[in-house]
Amino acid sequence: MDSDPPLLETYKTLFTNSKTSSNNHDHRLVAVEERHLPLIDLSRLSHNETEKERCQKEIARAASQWGFFQVVNHGISMELLKMLREEQVRVFKQPFHHKCREDKFLNFSAGSYRWGTPTSYFLRQLSWSEAFHIPVNDISSTPMEPFATKVAILAQKLAEILAEKLGHKSSFFQESCLPSTCYIRLNRYPPCPIPSDIYGLMPHTDSDFLTILHQDQVGGLQLVKDGQWFAVKPNPEALVINIGDLFQAWSNDCYKSVKHCAVTHPTKERFSAAYFLCPSYETVIESCSMPSVYRKFSFREYRQKVQEDVQLHGYKVGLSRFLV
Repeated sequence: MDSDPPLLETYKTLFTNSKTSSNNHDHRLVAVEERHLPLIDLSRLSHNETEKERCQKEIARAASQWGFFQVVNHGISMELLKMLREEQVRVFKQPFHHKCREDKFLNFSAGSYRWGTPTSYFLRQLSWSEAFHIPVNDISSTPMEPFATKVAILAQKLAEILAEKLGHKSSFFQESCLPSTCYIRLNRYPPCPIPSDIYGLMPHTDSDFLTILHQDQVGGLQLVKDGQWFAVKPNPEALVINIGDLFQAWSNDCYKSVKHCAVTHPTKERFSAAYFLCPSYETVIESCSMPSVYRKFSFREYRQKVQEDVQLHGYKVGLSRFLV
């Protein structure tokens, strides 16, 4: 299709050299067990104080033990999620050359559209996907604005609960994570000719405070728990929440930013949409308790170090760069 990015043609040398693509930072793309994430009903936050407290503790426990959990009754209607998916499909079905000029044809900022992995040295470092990484400010007056508004409220609510469970009633997240600093990422994973060898999105942790993901029923999200990879069973009514690197550092390792990936499918395309709760580049990340596991760092410094590592090594090193 003329809407698909030319992944096969662009990265053909990686296919040729695929026999030399072993790398310790990847797991083998084989069938793994499918499991349910902890499922939390957020309507309980509106119940009596006892039930509200139980719900908040479950959120903190999941963030600590899993780094991932699912939420239902989250305040974003199925109708709104359906509208988001329809708009997402419409955008990705635009001709490839239009998507590459997103500032002219789609009213997104230049550089929002991304596909493949320009820094990949091996086949296992290639992400078989395309995405629009859009500042929330750019979503105003678009069909995606209602979703962006609702998901931002949800992210702030969850961040506040997670902070309170560590004994911190803070306006830090409200003041630091603004529409101008947070992002919506629209993902599409085309059918892949050799899904056993190529990731949709290679293993990584998220460089934010927390991420809220809406995935379709094709599935493909995998994550690490207790040293083992497993697949997340899709739930059509749930949103997936995961802790990012910045929250792990801020919480002094109480909450876990867990490695995860997306796998491809041989015949089906897959869609997902993610909201990233990010601060401004000037925001300083400092552990909320002592002794601190990590030194203080700005978000700008963190992003720069991640980009340097990806350019140099082909993968992100992350928080271990900032250990005390």
